[in-house]
Amino acid sequence: MLCAVPCQSKKKILETISELAEDVENEIYQANILESLVQREKMGSTGIGNGIAIPHGRIAGLKDVVAIVVTTESAIDFEAIDHKPVDVFFALLVPQEQIEGHLQTLAAVAAKLNDPDIVAGIRRAKTPQDILLLLK
Repeated sequence: MLCAVPCQSKKKILETISELAEDVENEIYQANILESLVQREKMGSTGIGNGIAIPHGRIAGLKDVVAIVVTTESAIDFEAIDHKPVDVFFALLVPQEQIEGHLQTLAAVAAKLNDPDIVAGIRRAKTPQDILLLLK
């Protein structure tokens, strides 16, 4: 998790998320993660509105779900459904074969991020620990 990252573009935030994911899951290469996220975005933006995006992808070789939360210093254009810029990114990476679990995890994350108090807390967070406390 990172707070107030200086990203200026959709490409850069996806690269940042991919780098963080590689740090968590050493056996999965950043390029594979980035490719999965980019391919998903080509199908349609994962910007769900209200300054929130849930980039996600199914990754071959991944053993467990990886969740990454990143906030940016300033909101960036992410082609969200409400056309507003995004500053809260909750990325989900799931094992390639986990189709049903992927959808359930996405639904659970979307429900959490539908709570304005949780989202406001994420935006105010100064440390990853602050975000973890909100999401428990």
